[in-house]
Amino acid sequence: MATHVRRAFKYRFYPTDAQAAELSRTFGCVRKVYNMALAARTEAWALRQERINYNATSAMLTAWKKTEELAFLNDVSSVPLQQTLRHLQGAFTNFFARRAKYPRFKSRKRSRNSAEYTTSGFRFRAGKLTLAKMSEPLDIVWSRPLPEAASPSTVTVSQDAAGRWFVSLLVEDPAVQPLPAGGRAVGIDAGLDHLLTLSTGEKITNPRHERRDRARLARAQRDLARKAKGNGANRLKARRKVANVHARIADRRRDHLHKLTTRLVRENQTLVIEDLSVRNLLRNGKLSRAISDAAWSEFRSMLEYKAQWYGRDVIAVDRWFPSSKLCSNCGTVQNKMPLSVRTWTCGCGVTHDRDVNAARNILAAGLAVSACGAGVRPQRESSLTGQSVMKQESPRREP
Repeated sequence: MATHVRRAFKYRFYPTDAQAAELSRTFGCVRKVYNMALAARTEAWALRQERINYNATSAMLTAWKKTEELAFLNDVSSVPLQQTLRHLQGAFTNFFARRAKYPRFKSRKRSRNSAEYTTSGFRFRAGKLTLAKMSEPLDIVWSRPLPEAASPSTVTVSQDAAGRWFVSLLVEDPAVQPLPAGGRAVGIDAGLDHLLTLSTGEKITNPRHERRDRARLARAQRDLARKAKGNGANRLKARRKVANVHARIADRRRDHLHKLTTRLVRENQTLVIEDLSVRNLLRNGKLSRAISDAAWSEFRSMLEYKAQWYGRDVIAVDRWFPSSKLCSNCGTVQNKMPLSVRTWTCGCGVTHDRDVNAARNILAAGLAVSACGAGVRPQRESSLTGQSVMKQESPRREP
């Protein structure tokens, strides 16, 4: 029986000059409303210990539109403005649930230009998408078909740093259904010499997408550095060239990860990975560039949502588990294991490939955790007391 999954189908489109101008105005108004609402919520709590929620900011938006100073907010569709207030509410919810940092103000240069439309803000008929305040449909390149009889619930329009325009349609896809259950399980060790090493012994090459375009990127960045500061046409053109190189790298990386994660999910019922703290690993100045290019966080995100789609299990073992130093044959833990050591021989006489051994230990630890029902993240144990070491924090107070 098919399971209805909500999926976002992203396409590139080419707006007319009038559509581009309308969308640019909408992006600016969305950013303005978000920043004003964030400032109001922050100030209300800091000065008066007053809680402001979505309903209060929505009333503020109505009042802002009636002022002469902010009358321009009436020139764009009200739907994206209401949606950005809902996004701000979600950002605060994630903050108080300790899933994210405190919401930040949106920057014109650094923030992503986007606007979200619900069903009242667009019309989708016969494969033609027309947004509110526009008389013509968007010129979309339908690079892949939407599910049959799909009806988008939300539409998100965005423009990346390279100046490319995209539209994302959120629809229900009845074609996605759980795959037949199987007993195959695999441990996955993430690395830099090889992007992934599997417990089966297979090593997946690291494409090093950033390194392939490093010379081109450096040249574009040098050209940008020579331009006069400000918003001159030459500097904007040079900045766009840098963004184009970054976009090329990101597109190749994302395509490779999609193909890789889809293959792993289709072939295995249980996938065991390490719960890596990529943010902390990026503090290593010598390896941060390579770690960023490997995109371990993006790999995990893709693996988890695809596993949920297709009825697979993803288990994450604790980052402190000594997968590389533990002998998968006898269970002996080595005292030291520098990164330069790629093969080593245990006292039991077995010679290990460092990464394959780590992947096998990760698989064994994940299956053990799954069997005992202790959750996906066993706590780090103190070497002195043998007790779980957990960070003690006082709960946050929600404004």
